[in-house]
Amino acid sequence: MWKMWRCDHEALAQCTVRRAKRYNAKTLSRRKEPRMSRAQSIMGMASLAWRGMRRRPTRSALVLAGVAVAVFLFCTVDAMRSGVERATQKSAGETALIVYRQNRFCPFTSQLPQSYESAIGKIPGVASVTPVKIVVSNCRASLDVVTFRGVPPQEFAATHSGSASAQDMQSWLSRGDSALIGRELAQRRRLKAGDRFTAAGVDAFVAGVIESDLPQDQSSAFVHLAFLQEQAKRGGTGGVVTQFDVRVKDPSQMDAVAQAIDEQFAKDQSPTTTRAETAHVARAATDVIVLVGFAQALGIAALVAVFALVANAIVLSMRSREKEISVLQTLGFRGVHLAALVLLEALILGGVGGVIGAGASYAVVSLARTAMTMEGVSIAIPPSLGIALTGVAIAIVLSVLAGIVPAIIAARQTIVAGFRS
Repeated sequence: MWKMWRCDHEALAQCTVRRAKRYNAKTLSRRKEPRMSRAQSIMGMASLAWRGMRRRPTRSALVLAGVAVAVFLFCTVDAMRSGVERATQKSAGETALIVYRQNRFCPFTSQLPQSYESAIGKIPGVASVTPVKIVVSNCRASLDVVTFRGVPPQEFAATHSGSASAQDMQSWLSRGDSALIGRELAQRRRLKAGDRFTAAGVDAFVAGVIESDLPQDQSSAFVHLAFLQEQAKRGGTGGVVTQFDVRVKDPSQMDAVAQAIDEQFAKDQSPTTTRAETAHVARAATDVIVLVGFAQALGIAALVAVFALVANAIVLSMRSREKEISVLQTLGFRGVHLAALVLLEALILGGVGGVIGAGASYAVVSLARTAMTMEGVSIAIPPSLGIALTGVAIAIVLSVLAGIVPAIIAARQTIVAGFRS
């Protein structure tokens, strides 16, 4: 009896040792297996979300197209707003004044005697006075307007010596019918040095292209003052200009100098209205500013549509994938994993659609090089990488927010409810 118990006891002990060795071996092998890093886990979830979108290509393509169109509209309108702010926002160091004919708006109707130049130059606080004759191809708001600015050649060469090469400036000074055109105008009309072009009844020779950060210079063609006075039907040869560009010595004296100029000619045959250059542009572009404000509201509405579009797409996707979610739960996916999967799908929709829309907007604005011109005042629409990145970021944020509720629903779904659907 003792021997039988001893044999059974020894066999049980040996079996226990063997089981312990097998358990330790499995444990050690599991410990040796490398765990997935957080980055690898996120990439795997993103790959799974992308595959889920590819199973329904039509729905995914329509959502991406909707997001892209909305972001394109927002970025394009915001570029217009940026151009308007750049042209109309007054800076602390602004010293430019525009002397215009009182109660006149279009350059064709603003006629001032050129003799006002000497009188304005004698007013205290005035640093310089430049008579300017302006002829435009269209006085109403348009995207393709050529603005000729007749200026005294020597004064212009002195103040814009760094805007054009020495060779182009010398060519412009040596020919009475030559023009220095802004970069935006040259790209829009595809002009280069040596070409001739005709607009607004003025035929000019392109002496060169000027590089300037001023919005008014980028879309203008600068010609000799006497040449433009001769070409213009109104005003004859000399004696009449459209406006005076005045520079003051101290920015704090702008209001006082403007008031003194208007008082000087208040009782003359041609009274004046003097404003800061940005205020003059803002007055001329009142209709455009209102239009841009309305368009900006449409751009914001388009972004709200992105939120609704992505939310609707995610909800429909979750309803059609309830069984798939239950299968993932049986494979070990927890609620947090399912919520992350839904949020990643929303992020991909917003990110890819936003990049497509913002990239298309940046390309269109860069290639078009349009400028809104009205009453001889130009507002350039500049391309901005910052606006494009902002549009992409907003699309991503709105898409992720739109996916929060569907993510919570997916995380709380039970396995049984999913298989019963």
